[in-house]
Amino acid sequence: MLNVQLAYGSGVVTASVPDSTTILTPRYVATLPDEAAAIYQALAAPRGTRPLADMVRGRGSVAIVTPDITRPLPTARILKVLLPYLEAAGAGPERVTLINGTGSHRGNTPEELSGMYGPEVVRRYPIVNHDAERADSLTRVGRTRNGVDAWLNRDFVRADVKIVLGLIEPHFFAGFSGGAKGVYPALAGMDSILAFHNAQQIDDPRSTWGVIDGNPHQSECQSVWNLVHPDFLLNCTVNRDHGLTGIFAGTLEEAFPAGCAYCKEVAMTPVDPPAFDVVLTSNSGYPLDQNLYQTVKGLSAAAQIVRPGGTILCAAECREGFPDHGEFHELMVNAESPKALLKHIFQPGFQRPDQWEAQTLAKILTRAEVWLYSTIPAHAVSEAMLKPIASLAEGLTAVLHRYPGEPRIAALPEGPMTIPYVAERVN
Repeated sequence: MLNVQLAYGSGVVTASVPDSTTILTPRYVATLPDEAAAIYQALAAPRGTRPLADMVRGRGSVAIVTPDITRPLPTARILKVLLPYLEAAGAGPERVTLINGTGSHRGNTPEELSGMYGPEVVRRYPIVNHDAERADSLTRVGRTRNGVDAWLNRDFVRADVKIVLGLIEPHFFAGFSGGAKGVYPALAGMDSILAFHNAQQIDDPRSTWGVIDGNPHQSECQSVWNLVHPDFLLNCTVNRDHGLTGIFAGTLEEAFPAGCAYCKEVAMTPVDPPAFDVVLTSNSGYPLDQNLYQTVKGLSAAAQIVRPGGTILCAAECREGFPDHGEFHELMVNAESPKALLKHIFQPGFQRPDQWEAQTLAKILTRAEVWLYSTIPAHAVSEAMLKPIASLAEGLTAVLHRYPGEPRIAALPEGPMTIPYVAERVN
């Protein structure tokens, strides 16, 4: 037997799996030897544009949008370089506002913001928690490529200099995170967010891991980027230790594709056919596995290589439950079956917050059973159409008895940090 450690909460859990198990992880890249120097170099010599300091001098307010706590970007370490750099160019705390790009997620608490930005930054700089449901904090910037009214955070839109921070990592329907998603939907109003995540767009075969060209989500959020013309993109990639492995700064047109190409090379993992009977996965630990809503990403990664009728075993702490905000929990527990939920979501005119995550999970459940090891009470897991397990050992013992002979098993210890695919499915 092999011992496999899966990221779980702030630590790991160990699973003993058969020696024949295929272990799939992204190619490990060491942390940059001098993160601060690499960030400074990216600011001073960006891709496709002039140094950021040149953009800031002689202009007024500066807005910096950052990912919220659901993205493991080491924001505090980046700001430790970026903010002094801006201050040297004449943009100190009196000119700079930090905006937490929450999208439809909850606002982060003062304690969380202190951890994300650093106590000194929280003390010195104004910070705005974006609120998608506060109409008075939004302004209309035009129409998207699909003709949707785009409402964005007013503080960001009105800033003279707009800087967008982001993490490039595999994303289950946008191809990769980062890029223009740091503006839309991160800073959008709820109506715009619902339109962005509509059922037909989520169901588009180009809305999937690792696909940028032709991806309708990328086209839509890039159309909003072009409405507000942010000045500077600073995107990063990280390894399992949350160390920076790449800095991609400059224009959206040059910096983002370079970062995606790098991430794709590191994270995409082909496997030989056929698909697997059992796939063991995580959701990369905290903060990604803070709730079941986010954990759908790890399940989606596993679903790429599980055979129809197979089983996905997932270890995700889910310290915040489903979570409590939004309608993901309600959609899951009120459905009679995964197929019934999908039928409900595809009804003409149906739009609910979090329906995109429920849609993705329901689609996974029509392909395979999902067994979950988490801190969510067992009855609540069952109500959401998943099977609760008390331990990975219990789950593995039970699932191995389901398949005669030697079942084909794969493990994704880092969950959605790996994009696996069965080789015969790719052109």
